[in-house]
Amino acid sequence: MRYQGKLTQWNDDKGFGFITPNDGGERIFVHIKAFQSRQRRPAGDALLTYELQRGTDGRARAENVTFAEATKPTAAAPRGDNLLPMGLLGLFVVALGVAGLRGILPLAVPGYYAVASLLAFLMYRWDKISAEDGEWRTREDTLHFIALIGGWPGALIAQRKFRHKTRKASFRRVFWMTVALNCAVLGLIARAGLRTVIGGA
Repeated sequence: MRYQGKLTQWNDDKGFGFITPNDGGERIFVHIKAFQSRQRRPAGDALLTYELQRGTDGRARAENVTFAEATKPTAAAPRGDNLLPMGLLGLFVVALGVAGLRGILPLAVPGYYAVASLLAFLMYRWDKISAEDGEWRTREDTLHFIALIGGWPGALIAQRKFRHKTRKASFRRVFWMTVALNCAVLGLIARAGLRTVIGGA
């Protein structure tokens, strides 16, 4: 027998929440693994249908969960939201390459950013898989740290490719702060390198 209720509490980082049945009664525990479709992330106040099962502890939990209402088309993000960050990333990569070729920055610096970005990309991919499977997640401060030390290009690509960490405003604010700080430090290093190049000309 299937029941219907509203998802009144959801912790996306941990992958579980609680359903309040439409006909009243105790809240029902639900885990991300109970959802039949992983194409849509659960969110607060979503209307769900589900089957009831009892765990080993005797508590009710939802299984074979589906979204009750017809899936609404997701509004497209503003073009600026999609194009501007990637455009800035493209300019950064070009500037980094030119600075390396002209001796303003050591050639090891672009290589360092490439390695850090690959590491960040893989960390985001792992965190996305863990979120879908309800497994142990990567701490947000760890993701911010890898971005701060130079992995932000790979992190930005992963965010767009996997649609991961793109809707949490607090995470995005801190992420862009790490990008700004990293670029500021790199700018100081490049400025010193440019003075050396000019002085040696």
